[in-house]
Amino acid sequence: MATNTPITNLSTKAQEGIVQFYRSCASITSASWNIRDQMLSIDKLYMRELDRTMQDAKAKLANASGDPTKYQNIIVPLVLSSVEAAVTYQTSVFLTGVPLFGVSSTAANADAALQMESIIDEQSIRGGWARELQLLFRDGFKYNFGAVEVDWTRKKIFSPETALEFSPDQAKPVETYWEGNTLKRLDPYNIIFDARYKPTELSARGEFVGYTELISHVELRQYMYELSYKMNSKQAYESGPASVGSSFPYDFYIPQLNPTALLDQKTFASVDWLAWAGLAERKTNISFKNTYFRTTFYARIVPADFGIASPAAHVPQIWKFVIINNQVLIYAERQTNAHNLIPILFIQPHEDGLGYQTKSLARNAEPFQSVASALVNSAIQARRRAISDRGLYDPTKVDAKQINNESASAKIPVKPAAYGKPLSEAYYPIPYRDEQSAQAMQDLQVMFRMNEQVTGQNQAQQGQFVKGNKTLFEYQDVMQNAAGRSQAISILLETQFFTPLKELLKLNVLQYQQTAEVFNREIEQVIPIDPVTLRQATLAFKVSDGLVPASKQMNSEAFQSAVQTIAAVPQLAGAYNLGPMFSYLFKSQRADVAQFEKTQEELQYEQAMAQWQQAVQMLSEALASNPNMTPEQIQQSLPPQPTPEQFGVGQEQPKVPKASILQQAAQNLK
Repeated sequence: MATNTPITNLSTKAQEGIVQFYRSCASITSASWNIRDQMLSIDKLYMRELDRTMQDAKAKLANASGDPTKYQNIIVPLVLSSVEAAVTYQTSVFLTGVPLFGVSSTAANADAALQMESIIDEQSIRGGWARELQLLFRDGFKYNFGAVEVDWTRKKIFSPETALEFSPDQAKPVETYWEGNTLKRLDPYNIIFDARYKPTELSARGEFVGYTELISHVELRQYMYELSYKMNSKQAYESGPASVGSSFPYDFYIPQLNPTALLDQKTFASVDWLAWAGLAERKTNISFKNTYFRTTFYARIVPADFGIASPAAHVPQIWKFVIINNQVLIYAERQTNAHNLIPILFIQPHEDGLGYQTKSLARNAEPFQSVASALVNSAIQARRRAISDRGLYDPTKVDAKQINNESASAKIPVKPAAYGKPLSEAYYPIPYRDEQSAQAMQDLQVMFRMNEQVTGQNQAQQGQFVKGNKTLFEYQDVMQNAAGRSQAISILLETQFFTPLKELLKLNVLQYQQTAEVFNREIEQVIPIDPVTLRQATLAFKVSDGLVPASKQMNSEAFQSAVQTIAAVPQLAGAYNLGPMFSYLFKSQRADVAQFEKTQEELQYEQAMAQWQQAVQMLSEALASNPNMTPEQIQQSLPPQPTPEQFGVGQEQPKVPKASILQQAAQNLK
């Protein structure tokens, strides 16, 4: 938004064409695939909210009213545990490192790599990348589908500055702007995309990708204020109606999953806050609405087809449009990013070449959860049968409502027809024998094992205790083999998502980063950022993550072994400059010790001092063998002592007077 030049001369016809193009794309998405229904079904499995039977509803109502004796139906959480175990594993691989994405390079570009790493680390903290990526993992394992927008954002912030005229005790907030990479996980329920291509190919090949958000009128006004250029402001503010679930074929959608949610967001979104706050009666030039739909729409278009006057208008280009309430275009810009991709990346953790036909982890666990739940509920039904036995009764002698009285201690009156007759003739209990509950619990374990085989997870990976007498090494071997399928998914995610993500992050920094100072929390130093230095080192950067750490990219173990060998063999040490080698090794491990390297002048001065001290030692040995040398001869034989000033060394070294040398020589003679 701040990096590309917005187009300000769109004709009304071009704007209408773009809006119609977006609406057609949204309609195609809704018509080609019932994606929302499928995700709704998966979320109900994940949240265990599929049971809507009257029996379960009555039990829940009884429990809520204080009756603890009623048994609710139980949904065994196999889908939840499988998804969360997979999310936890990938989180531990990709999102636990500090920094989140390390940067390594050649020795010549070590300083530029440190700058790049400091920039990416600062942006990841400010943008909360770990949260967005963890949400993305969860989408991927639930739906086998998830998306993240990678955008270079410019937003207003306030920096505290000391200004005595403002206040002697408080800092003055000064308005400024922050620019950097941001990651935004997109709500899968409100994404439109070109379904002709596989999810992982959309950014490079897809014709369109977009997403819709629900915002308030205040947020819309703030967004319009921060835009470098906008059009149709008044029309956007007055557009409507913006109501959840309107007639537009792919309108903003809020799934209704949890009947006990803290609030109904759909109802919440329909509240007229302006009327509630008494602002509707105020007369203004603009009739604001309560809520708005903001759609960010990326598309590969030929500008000439829409009558847009743009350079190379007959060549396909990537454009970004922002549309309010599916009808008013407020922003348009051509994307001139160096990566030339739609900046929305998709993941598909289970990819087998079948595209959207591939089942997600949640779908694979679905049948086992259903069967396991049926087994558990059969045992619960047996418990219901045990505490409310069945029997045969004579309605002429006992009333039906007395037989079905839920009170465990209620007395049962008999009718006059039963007087004088044995009461055993009025009621006969049917004997109850539960022979299946134990077998059902055994079958339940079989369902657990089958689910583990399908999902590739064992009990330990899901945080459960496993009995056994395995040794530590046997357990480690088992866990290493069990993690093989999760590691395969990590390698796939690295290739299909994290590699292009890191490339987008790197190219955005190289293209848009400005001169600044960034604090590096690893070495606890302020790093000055030089964009020119960064761009000159473009081809040398290797952005790492938890799966491909910098130690693997640099082969630091072999590097350390080489340094030890060089230090042990003097002939090799003479062929290498060991000081910079050690500094490079430490810098690759996020420790910058270059500030402690000696300068070339200091090294020359120390070398001259060593030669002078060697000459003094030789003179002392000469005096020992020829004590008849006069002081004048000794003074002539002694070379001048090097001084720091001769070599430009800043720190003064104590100068050794010649008299002390003569005294030392005399002492040696004695």
